[in-house]
Amino acid sequence: MHWDRTTLPWLVDAPVDFRARCKAISSDAPNLAPEMRALASYRLNANQLSTLAGVLRRLRVSGADLSPLRPLKIALLGNGSHELIVDALMATCIRHGINLEVVNIPFNSIESVVLNSESELHLARPDAVLLNFTYHAFLLDSDPAFSDEAKHATQVEEGLRRIHSLVAGIQAGSGATVFLNTIAPPSQSLFGSIDRSMPGTPLAILDEINKKIAEAAQSPVILLDLAKLAESVGLDNWNDESQWHAFKLPFSQRLVPLYADHVASSLAAFKGLSRKCLVLDLDNTLWGGVIGDDGLSGIRLGNGFPDGEAFLDVQRTAKSLRHRGIVLAVSSKNTDQVAREAFRSHPDMLLSEADIAVFQANWSDKASNLEAIAEKLSIGVDALVFLDDNPAERELVRQKLPQVSVPELPDDPALFSRTLLAGGYFDVVSYSSEDKGRAASYAARAAAAELKVSAVDLDSYLKSLDMRTTCTEFDAIGRSRIAQLINKSNQFNLTSRRYTESDIEAIERDSQFLTLQVRLKDRFADHGMIAVCICRMLADHNWEIDTWLMSCRVLGRRVEEATLAELVTRIRTRNGRTLIGSFVPSGRNQMVAEHYAKLGFEFIEKLGDTTTWGLDLASYISPTLPIAFSEG
Repeated sequence: MHWDRTTLPWLVDAPVDFRARCKAISSDAPNLAPEMRALASYRLNANQLSTLAGVLRRLRVSGADLSPLRPLKIALLGNGSHELIVDALMATCIRHGINLEVVNIPFNSIESVVLNSESELHLARPDAVLLNFTYHAFLLDSDPAFSDEAKHATQVEEGLRRIHSLVAGIQAGSGATVFLNTIAPPSQSLFGSIDRSMPGTPLAILDEINKKIAEAAQSPVILLDLAKLAESVGLDNWNDESQWHAFKLPFSQRLVPLYADHVASSLAAFKGLSRKCLVLDLDNTLWGGVIGDDGLSGIRLGNGFPDGEAFLDVQRTAKSLRHRGIVLAVSSKNTDQVAREAFRSHPDMLLSEADIAVFQANWSDKASNLEAIAEKLSIGVDALVFLDDNPAERELVRQKLPQVSVPELPDDPALFSRTLLAGGYFDVVSYSSEDKGRAASYAARAAAAELKVSAVDLDSYLKSLDMRTTCTEFDAIGRSRIAQLINKSNQFNLTSRRYTESDIEAIERDSQFLTLQVRLKDRFADHGMIAVCICRMLADHNWEIDTWLMSCRVLGRRVEEATLAELVTRIRTRNGRTLIGSFVPSGRNQMVAEHYAKLGFEFIEKLGDTTTWGLDLASYISPTLPIAFSEG
């Protein structure tokens, strides 16, 4: 079959009543966000995307509650026109859990807008700026001197200087995170096959600029690789010279839905909404045939079968995702022992049982199994991606658990991996050693959950984990991970304040702040950094907890009590008398609404939605805990 990325084949077609369903949405209806996400989950054309964006605008004007969609304001800035992109971005971001507001800056005024502190860009105070350039912004000397390496280097330097100047101006004026795209080259070549190696050609110049952009991208600048996206669909499809000359469209109009999906995946990653776990079906997904009927020798896997290599490729993709930190789980309608037989005995299996954090093989429906998997891993079902060849199972999960991402798979298993990865479910904007180890950490969490079932009581279970924590103040080594946690943690996050790496560096150096990064190991795994606290000195020896967040994978282990004990110890050394903490509801952090009350804080007041609590440090007594604390 023909697989065409430009049609977003991992999504299902919109229903025939799509427009009517959009029109029927009422601003006073309960649970607006799930209905909006359901409508955004389909493969939508430009007109349908505009219709859905119109609904979003209408709901905003009415003051409707769109939680738990995460609010995000971005500005579009570049040398092309973004008019046709705005609605597509707004509608697509709904599918990724974002309530997007877009500030569209006129395309012919980049420098003047960035350099003017009173411009629309800076006054809007966006959270992020999409700085989009096409190759036309770098065109390039009208009288090029091909093979002139000095002139080639000058053109590269001038292009990079312009980019860096704009990024610096955006940062100085608004403090926004900048999403900077690589630049798709023109379709045509001047020297044929040697274009890329010939100094002075557009391709050679843009190749070098793109390489420098990719090398330099780090917070608060995030890479958006449009050159790769353009290559994946073909430059002839990406570039439309007629539309550029007539309307200054930065790429072909028919690719707007694809572009919006690509950008929305990156924005979701920026907001900490990427998926964490891939749940795999077995029969006809990881191997051909039904192991319960065909037996171990009868399933098709490996070389020698028409589709055996295709299923190996699915396993290879899953294993690669696991190595980069994505958790793997199994949900199969099967007898457990039979389902595990291939993992244990088939010589061509690439995946092993050790790669699977949770193995659910039974005769329950897939939706129930997915809920059980999420519970064992202590993550939300909205962190799951479900890969299943059976369209009936996919539809069941979509109806019962619309928060789960379910890619629509083609009939040909050779295209399963391509379809899964094209969906952008696991996109990231940064990557660290902590991310790489996440899969093992979640597997350890599942193993600990099994141990808890067999433990006599909670205290004996916690002691059996042999937990050890390390507490240090913020430092340069942990800064990237601290920023990542602050911007990704949603559920166990008391105030949901977001800080960039540069913000965190400034806090590190400010004597008015006390900071804490907490790492955890147990007998199953090293969980890495699992908690972050920022406290601010107030008047009269009072201290305020500005930020307190924890990874949900350590819930129920009394780590929050241990963290408080460490905070109290450190604040006492700085003559602190009272510790003040606030709970600011975000729509996703209700689980910690009673956090301070449970820790022994006294209620102070409630202003609006914010509840404030206080702890007298003189009377605080640290509890006996099943955790060993040490300083790094």
